[in-house]
Amino acid sequence: MLQTLSNKVRKFTALEGEQKIIFIQAWFMLGWARAAILTVSFKRLSAPLQHHRELVTPSMLSPEQLQQASRIGKLVASAASATPWQSRCLAQVLVVQRLLARRDIPGQFYLGVRKGGEDGTDPAGLAAHAWLRCGDVIVNGGSGHEDYTVVSAFSWGKLTRNPTQGQRGQV
Repeated sequence: MLQTLSNKVRKFTALEGEQKIIFIQAWFMLGWARAAILTVSFKRLSAPLQHHRELVTPSMLSPEQLQQASRIGKLVASAASATPWQSRCLAQVLVVQRLLARRDIPGQFYLGVRKGGEDGTDPAGLAAHAWLRCGDVIVNGGSGHEDYTVVSAFSWGKLTRNPTQGQRGQV
């Protein structure tokens, strides 16, 4: 345990100044997100976002925006691994979304489900997952997202309709 803490401290101190600030912001925001998920309706949490019944694609982003979005997604995932509370995909996506919106970086996050429960072996179970995309890049929650069927999408910023995608499906 002491070695794990030492590794986390070493990784944190290796971050650049701005990255440390984002990491600390993310850590506190993950606490807020966890508390909000437990106490507030999702409808209220997603109120400032655009809800889509069909899939839409965010407008093209500059390489700098994509790089910043990817960096923020990774920093939030890293901060999530350092929280003493559960900071799973939905909490992470809510935090990444807010950090990106503050920087005027548009994007979209998805909620998906799959049969089989968390480990995929329970025939009566369902598992849920959230992931966030900016442009063509999944910046948070991408691991395993292709196993989930999109049931809802939320966006912020400028978007364009994607005529090749149906109402619900894989992303």
